[in-house]
Amino acid sequence: MSAPDRAAAAGAGKLPFRLVATDLDGTLLRSDATVSPRSRDALAAVAAKGAAHIVVTGRAVPWVRHVLDLLDYQGLAVCAQGAQVYDAASGRLLTSVTLDRQVGALALAKIEAETGPLAVAASRDGLTGEVLIGPGYVHNPELPVLHISGPDELWAEPLNKLYIQHPQLTDDELTRVANEVAGTMVSATMAGAGIVELLPLGLTKATGLSLAARRLGVAAAETIAFGDMPNDIPMFAWAGHGVAMANAHPDLKAVADEVTASNDEDGIVPVLERLFDPL
Repeated sequence: MSAPDRAAAAGAGKLPFRLVATDLDGTLLRSDATVSPRSRDALAAVAAKGAAHIVVTGRAVPWVRHVLDLLDYQGLAVCAQGAQVYDAASGRLLTSVTLDRQVGALALAKIEAETGPLAVAASRDGLTGEVLIGPGYVHNPELPVLHISGPDELWAEPLNKLYIQHPQLTDDELTRVANEVAGTMVSATMAGAGIVELLPLGLTKATGLSLAARRLGVAAAETIAFGDMPNDIPMFAWAGHGVAMANAHPDLKAVADEVTASNDEDGIVPVLERLFDPL
């Protein structure tokens, strides 16, 4: 159904979409890491009409719970690039996919054989899993991390993903090399500036979103998704309608059904107002 047809259906009392999936960083969150009152009000209005809002983020649960608390979020959240489906109401992990640490170590070695030394970080599995930061890795100072001095600590406990950085290669170049040399072992994706991740093979945001949608009884065609980075491409491919932010990576804009305003301009709002008119 086209966007005008969906708007007409909404005017006739039928929801254009039953599920609104939003990425966080660069999408729902502004540059100051807040969610504007305007965006919160729009999502609340959509929910009042009967559509569900679901957060789909690359952040693992420990890095996302404070944001969910600010939203008074009680639904399911897809975290860690699809590795975790989290029930915010009960505080439980419903699914959790881990990266085989032997495979991860071998993939990392293969990439470094091609690129030279990398700065490495890792996200531990679980509701309280720390993000481990190795020497030289540049991270967001506003998020909690645990600094480590050597590789033994990196592999000591189950992980859901690795982060890699290179001193010269761009994020796009590093992602491409990682997929070329280790793409049969792990999936590499770019989730933001300085954020290249190594994931369990085949894992994407679409993996977790499809599981969460099934629990909610919602089909892919009934889902609209908002995002800004290449890690959102699989989610756009799965959803019925994909909306890229004005600040989005060119690769995501190329596959989006439409482009809206930037995250700092509350870009999700005009799309929701148009499709769910009147909010």
